[in-house]
Amino acid sequence: MRLSKAGYYADFLVYPPLILAMVAAVLARPASLSWVDWLVACLVGVAMWTLLEYLFHRFVLHQVRFFAELHDMHHEDPHGFVGTPTWFSAGVIGFGVLAPLWWNLGFDIASGVTAGMMLGYLWYVTVHHIVHHWRIEPSSYFYRAKRRHALHHYGRQPCNFGVSTAFWDRVFGTTAHERRR
Repeated sequence: MRLSKAGYYADFLVYPPLILAMVAAVLARPASLSWVDWLVACLVGVAMWTLLEYLFHRFVLHQVRFFAELHDMHHEDPHGFVGTPTWFSAGVIGFGVLAPLWWNLGFDIASGVTAGMMLGYLWYVTVHHIVHHWRIEPSSYFYRAKRRHALHHYGRQPCNFGVSTAFWDRVFGTTAHERRR
């Protein structure tokens, strides 16, 4: 979806306070979990995000007609302000992750997993923004991510659906590498 400049950058302003609010909410309550357990729940959330990012990008953004048409806008204008509105992504994470986990597992675990999902999403939008909008030094992680993502955009076959990590592309055999000259 084409966004205004403010709408495009909203994730970078909204998600850090939401993540901090999850941490503050846990700190303000009598703990039913240790910090180690909360951090494990947070890491589970980050891992869940990377898998959801891969699956959503591969199967929804490239195969479900409505979403594929929206995603094609990004492929046609990779430098444009195209993305998911913050209200939508935050709503999906809040109502699709936090609420059901809170209901079933309690707030402490739910806040850890949700904070991890939000961290994973924030990392994804950061990496995606950097690979499309910044000049990057060739020896950096972001340069490798940019090259991998460029193959996703311009390769001859559908590949490299992971933006924040190539892990799931390796697991599911959808990794493509540049040809060596």
